[in-house]
Amino acid sequence: ASPFRTGSRPRRIAPRASAWREDAARDAIGRARVANLARVSDPHEKPRFRVRVETERVALPNGHTAELDIVRPPGAAAVVPFVSADEVLLIRQYRHAAGGMMLEVPAGKLDPGEARAACAARELEEEAGCRAGRIVPLGWIWTTPGFTDERIHLFAAFELEPVPHRRDADEVIETLRVGLDEALELVFSGRLNDAKSSLALLHAARWLGRIG
Repeated sequence: ASPFRTGSRPRRIAPRASAWREDAARDAIGRARVANLARVSDPHEKPRFRVRVETERVALPNGHTAELDIVRPPGAAAVVPFVSADEVLLIRQYRHAAGGMMLEVPAGKLDPGEARAACAARELEEEAGCRAGRIVPLGWIWTTPGFTDERIHLFAAFELEPVPHRRDADEVIETLRVGLDEALELVFSGRLNDAKSSLALLHAARWLGRIG
């Protein structure tokens, strides 16, 4: 059975982006504003997101031993939202660590005890303002196995319905509706260079039979 609704034209979820263009001026303004903020650390303020860093002494396969610092996040889920067989939703999000805006798919960390598919569905609603009628697992990836055991679980979402988004105050996000072929071209051209999003789009396109 097709994962897409039939009988009526899909409702418009987000503005259609006919072509992706870098908005260098807006990114520069965003970086300037951030640069002007004082970096203040309040020792009494509870961190919004914590990871564990553990130092382990390990025996390596070559017979040597080493002390390795391992970052242990809770894991995460990323989801490719399909508006139709030929269109997906991307988000354009400000990432301070990367120095500006980035193209991504909706994603976020797992809450304690949360199922992976439930996390993908929740992040889709929170970041993109869409509720999925169907979520399909696509596999998972290691993010940076040189120093972390984090896995991101990849999903595709179908039968979307618009709902109010629930973005946090520190999430600066725009939603873009683009063709699947255009999204893949953004990956191959390097204009979409977020690893989880690139692999999620490739897995989703292969699941649909669009690439071999």
